[in-house]
Amino acid sequence: MKILVLLPRFPYPLDKGDKLRAYHQIVELSRQHDIYLFALSHEPVEKEDVVALQPFCRDIHVERLNRCACYLGVLRAFIHRQPFQLGYWTTPHAQHAFDAYRRQVQPDVVYCQMVRTIPTLNTKHFGVPSALPATLNTKQILDFQDALSLNTRRRMERSRGPLRWVLKYEYQALQRIEQHALQLFDATTVISSIDQSALSPTVALVPNGVDTDYFNTEHFGVPSARPTTLNAKHYSIVFCGNMSYAPNVDAARWLVKEIMPLVWEQCPYGINVLIAGADPKPAVKALAGPKVTVSGRLDDIRTAYASSQIFVAPMRIGSGMQNKLLEAMAMGLPCVTTTLAAAPLGATAWEHLLVGDTAEQLADMIVKLTIEELHNTIADAGHRFVMEHHSWHAAAEPLEALLNQSNN
Repeated sequence: MKILVLLPRFPYPLDKGDKLRAYHQIVELSRQHDIYLFALSHEPVEKEDVVALQPFCRDIHVERLNRCACYLGVLRAFIHRQPFQLGYWTTPHAQHAFDAYRRQVQPDVVYCQMVRTIPTLNTKHFGVPSALPATLNTKQILDFQDALSLNTRRRMERSRGPLRWVLKYEYQALQRIEQHALQLFDATTVISSIDQSALSPTVALVPNGVDTDYFNTEHFGVPSARPTTLNAKHYSIVFCGNMSYAPNVDAARWLVKEIMPLVWEQCPYGINVLIAGADPKPAVKALAGPKVTVSGRLDDIRTAYASSQIFVAPMRIGSGMQNKLLEAMAMGLPCVTTTLAAAPLGATAWEHLLVGDTAEQLADMIVKLTIEELHNTIADAGHRFVMEHHSWHAAAEPLEALLNQSNN
């Protein structure tokens, strides 16, 4: 089967959740299908990044988006009562380029990631005439990935002033476009049941996975995921993620400003924190201090996991499945997180990981995990859970079935 994959970002390097999902799905689908990749990009794509995808794609087209045209697209989106991000992620030139590429490839299925790609796929949204012949009857599948409206609503509820108004507009516009997408596409997918509930029960569940060969302490060169003494690791606590992403910024600030002071009251010595991840916002950089390290981008994120004892993901906003939790569990770290982040995993609280929703609860769990017996018990159970349920091969099986069904 010829599958044309349309992405809002080039899926390499693997520094964002949507890129990680797209990359591994392409790898898995390429085992049985011919993959043609059309990726939008606001930034230059390095040659070595394209080379990383070439073994899995018959052809790759990167469409560079002009920033000025994207800003005009935001204005055009507002005029048409569309979400701002739909305008930012497309241009008339990109729309026509995709039409031409689709005519050239003549795919059996077009597989799109996120509602941001809808205007590129379907140019009528911003009044740009489509050059696509009406006779080309290609199946179209959209991976919502997350319910972006749900994510935006959660951010809106924690915002004040003009930002709250902007987020309210975006939330309502995203709700409209998500419901329209249910009619526009032959099939739709989403990562978690929580996001499915926010969209429609008709949306198929296609979970995320983790590269269990890559995120593996033995392969990484650490003798054991569970050291005989907790002091064998340099950092007590680690939190990883893209530190320019608002939910991660909020989580990092909550961890350092409200959760850790409660931990330090009980354990004043030797408990330190590593915040690791690309592009930290000034608000994240400001958290650095004697007991807090803000590393910024790491060449290999596994070094953050391997140098730490406990993974804490105090997510209060956001949506979808937290890849960082899967990675940490695969690396043998016991995890502490919130209900919002734990629920999509399908893991059991107090068996595979610890779950709380207040600063007091999370601090208490962190302190409990400094006891080696509980530390090792949760780490072992979490590691086994990820290995059994969240490999990328298993995660891609429902998508494979949906693609085959859509092509019948």
